Amino acid sequence: MSQSLERGLAALTALAEGPQTLDGLAQRLGVHKTTAMRLLRTLETGRFVRREDVHRYRLGSAVFALAHQALDDLDARDVARPFLTALGERSGHTVHLATLDDDQVVYVDKVDSIHPVRMYSRIGRRAPLHCTAVGKVLVADLPQQRRERLAQRITYPKLTPSTIDSSERYLAELERVRAQGYSTDRSEHEEFTHCIAAPVRNHRGEAVAAMSLSVPKVLLSWEDLLGWLGDLRSTAAEISRELGNRQ
Repeated sequence: MSQSLERGLAALTALAEGPQTLDGLAQRLGVHKTTAMRLLRTLETGRFVRREDVHRYRLGSAVFALAHQALDDLDARDVARPFLTALGERSGHTVHLATLDDDQVVYVDKVDSIHPVRMYSRIGRRAPLHCTAVGKVLVADLPQQRRERLAQRITYPKLTPSTIDSSERYLAELERVRAQGYSTDRSEHEEFTHCIAAPVRNHRGEAVAAMSLSVPKVLLSWEDLLGWLGDLRSTAAEISRELGNRQ
């Protein structure tokens, strides 16, 4: 690495800790003040450094613009894949990653169960919002007015005896999901399966995806499925941190 580039990166790393004086930076970099000054002037020209007063500097706007662009470019599916795989291996059950797409959710990734009884879902398949755990957790994160408009717009086909069948019931369920931070599907989408889901958030705190653990009832009771809730939520939180979330 070129010496100047190495010193420039070291200066930015030091400034990430907070504003620094010229003397302090020169000492951190192990260079004379005139060398540090030339380096800082170059960084200042590119808006990577901002001078507060004659001899005090802090990070500039270009650093934050690059950071936000890098975070925006992160693909949730690529980031999440190893975490989904690990949870699938630990649990032995089906793990999904889904995103919101208009009035439905779409499964963007899936780790299959190790058991011979498999889920109907596949990558690219769409599912309803009102009766899936992933759908609920994604809609629950929307601003109130958008949630209400969506709840009024979608239809509520009764897929099982447990399916939510009205906007009033759906909105009440979404409030519960917002309060508890996760969602459930107790045989609402398919009568023979149940599911839990948690949000995956980006650097802005937005739920950009939902991950779920889905199990046929013959393989795992509802109580035993809830025993995986902590692992599911901590895995979703790990993915969120990789996407830049610090909440």
